[in-house]
Amino acid sequence: MALQESIERIVTGLGYDLVELERTAGGLLRVTIDWPWVPGTEERFVQVEDCERVTRQLQFALEVEGVDYKRLEVSSPGIDRPLRHEQDFARFVGERIELTLRQPMGAAAGQLVAANRKRFAGVLAPGAAAGEWQIQWQDLPERKPGQKLGKKAQAVPVQVLGFRLEELREARLAAVVDFKGRKPKVNL
Repeated sequence: MALQESIERIVTGLGYDLVELERTAGGLLRVTIDWPWVPGTEERFVQVEDCERVTRQLQFALEVEGVDYKRLEVSSPGIDRPLRHEQDFARFVGERIELTLRQPMGAAAGQLVAANRKRFAGVLAPGAAAGEWQIQWQDLPERKPGQKLGKKAQAVPVQVLGFRLEELREARLAAVVDFKGRKPKVNL
């Protein structure tokens, strides 16, 4: 944990947020950084120059502290950014996310979804109380390529799952690949 605290101190001292720290058995030290989020301001994105700046500072500090590693990677969170803190969820309300629960739904599913289901993809929304969140999704039937919806097709209901961060194993932004840029926030 000392390495995590040390790297976080250095990264935040340079004005960035530490999103993720990964250390592999092969000696790779992967550090993911992002700009701090300030509600109501324009979104800033991490550039190559930002990664270079953090890399130089970390190389010097890790050498002074005697940390053993073979390769250091500093990068931006990317299009499938992990969500870990309340602030991350508040920042991305209205965006498509993918999440995995620690435990399957079980009897609480009420036969609306499979009782052993843990993975969900949908739109993130705030919950009724502080610290609660919701994901909204539709389980659309699978269609063959080129198949059109018939006039008798029934509307698929929007389903909602409420959760707290303690119940999550993992949550990420859903990777949206659109060569014209990210679309505005989605409303179901």
